[in-house]
Amino acid sequence: MTSTLLFLAAAPAAAGPPVWTNFVLLGGMALIFWFLILGPQRRRMKEHQAKVAGLKKGDRVVTAGGLVGKVVKLDDDYVDLELGQGVRVKAVRNTIGDVIPAGSATPAND
Repeated sequence: MTSTLLFLAAAPAAAGPPVWTNFVLLGGMALIFWFLILGPQRRRMKEHQAKVAGLKKGDRVVTAGGLVGKVVKLDDDYVDLELGQGVRVKAVRNTIGDVIPAGSATPAND
């Protein structure tokens, strides 16, 4: 019985996969993460920054809070929006969510 235990203890363990395969799998997961999540997010951020940088007086915009207004005045950090006749608000420039193309929306009261 003792000789059987010594034989089992001396037997070589089964060889597992090489260590480098773990690194290949982690690298593959990182590439998938980049192409599916980080890449498109970075592209959307650049498009948004281009829209905000290209604002001009008279553009109709939608803020992140859902307000729709017309750009009246531009500063480096702020935008004055006219929401209605005689209703003006000052918004932070980076909170502009989207620029509405000219002629695509008509006022609700017409």
